[in-house]
Amino acid sequence: MRIYSKTLAFILLLSMVIMIGCTSSESLEEPKHYETDAYVKHFAYSLVYNEQREQADWVAYNLESKELQKNFKRKNNFRPDTMVVSHTANNADYSKSGYDRGHLAPAADMTWKEQAMSESFYYSNMSPQLAGFNRGIWKRLESKVRKLAVKYDNVYVCVGPIFMDSIITIGANKVAVPSHYYKALLLYNDTLQQSIAFVMPNKKSSEPISNFAITVDSLEQITQLDLYHSLPNSKEEIIESKFDLKYWGVE
Repeated sequence: MRIYSKTLAFILLLSMVIMIGCTSSESLEEPKHYETDAYVKHFAYSLVYNEQREQADWVAYNLESKELQKNFKRKNNFRPDTMVVSHTANNADYSKSGYDRGHLAPAADMTWKEQAMSESFYYSNMSPQLAGFNRGIWKRLESKVRKLAVKYDNVYVCVGPIFMDSIITIGANKVAVPSHYYKALLLYNDTLQQSIAFVMPNKKSSEPISNFAITVDSLEQITQLDLYHSLPNSKEEIIESKFDLKYWGVE
């Protein structure tokens, strides 16, 4: 009886170790964050909010092919995010500013569930984008990501603003206008382990999307974020150090 109990205890302990060592698919897309960060977990995406800049440092989600059903239409219900304790930007900040309320996690990725669609219009998911950028090359990249999710079944996405120049602000809450935006993508399953990142200036561009491709390692140096930290270290180093355009189908 004692032998059986010891064996059972060992099996349970081993199971716990294995579980701890495994990567959680729910958090794989999230950069490393800390207890002091204004971390928010919504139904379909998560973020860390930057109160000083009145927008997210990053927004992350796992886009699955099954989620690309167009069940719910866009309703443009822009509103403050009550889960951000320090409060977010609002309609007045963007009104007559000359900037679009640019989605970080796009509404077109959230058509599968009413709650996902609704929450995509929180101001914690908005950032000031020039119309030529938001409705042009950025939209092309967003569309490409959806096609990748269909092709590979799912894509881990992390997106956010970059501030390289002197910072312009809009509205009474002084929402900072990014000079660039980034989007990091990860394919990770038993047969495919690839990553890529894109850094694009916040302006109209007719250049090919591939011109803005960089490694995740390079993006981490720019943003000071630790992306895909949940991966085993040996795999993280390899995956983040290179990209291969043939997997990503960008022109």
